[in-house]
Amino acid sequence: MNILTIQNLSKSFGKQKIIDDLNMSVPAGSIFGFIGQNGAGKTTTMKMVLGLLRPDSGEIRLCDEKVCFGQTKTDRSIGYLPDVPEFYGYMTAPQYLGLCGKIIGSSKSEIEQRTQDLLALVGLSSATEQIGGFSRGMKQRLGIAQALFTDPKLLICDEPTSALDPAGRKEILDILRKISTTTTVLFSTHILSDVERICDRVAFLHEGKIAVCGTLAKIKEMHGHDSLLIEFSDDEGLSVFKQQKAIRPLIAGSEETNREIILHSRDMKKVQQTLFGVFYETGLCPVKMQIMGPSLESLFLEVIK
Repeated sequence: MNILTIQNLSKSFGKQKIIDDLNMSVPAGSIFGFIGQNGAGKTTTMKMVLGLLRPDSGEIRLCDEKVCFGQTKTDRSIGYLPDVPEFYGYMTAPQYLGLCGKIIGSSKSEIEQRTQDLLALVGLSSATEQIGGFSRGMKQRLGIAQALFTDPKLLICDEPTSALDPAGRKEILDILRKISTTTTVLFSTHILSDVERICDRVAFLHEGKIAVCGTLAKIKEMHGHDSLLIEFSDDEGLSVFKQQKAIRPLIAGSEETNREIILHSRDMKKVQQTLFGVFYETGLCPVKMQIMGPSLESLFLEVIK
């Protein structure tokens, strides 16, 4: 079952087309990575999903209900965390969540219980100071608590880790992984290492369209290649290695750093056979050989070429 379905979605601002006939589905129970360069249209897409921006054409369905611009019918199923959440700085975290509860009409007992549970979930139970004194990471965690207050079926996170240090990023990713057992997460980002850590499905947005979409494993299998890192003990060893006739066809597209060279191929077994033959004939003996699977970064660069 898909929690979110986008069909033939397009959006332009003036003469500039931002989203061009976009099609995408987010399965229920997934952590879905929505990847794209800065300015690729990720935020524009999410604003249309939230009903905050009118599409030029196409349809968005959330929990099998049509999303309509300016209407809030589907909003009850969505929680939203913007890249820079804003709060009333003079309030404490419990006071702010209490206000959120009153706005949606929850009872006093429901507000108290939900506030307690959510602050425990995001690690802010002991935070008694005003929100104005919170760190950026604490504000992001409070933003997640606010977005989850209505127990949404879909949580949309727009670049939630982009301005955080490594410790803060880990805290946010751990929370998103924890809540994924009950809430589907659409995670927009350009930080590819974060996607590899928590997402089970991804979509690459490029030039307003979905260039690649699927599980990480499937995308790596279909679009990736293996890489082989070879390290020599000195520059001379690497130089002699590169001069061998059998090696020259393998060097195209390779990467070289100091005494290391990384070869890329879709037929790593054949590459290894060639290398062992060269090592035997020349007497060269590398100090390190390591097969590396395709990274999300290499796949992304391949998509946007």
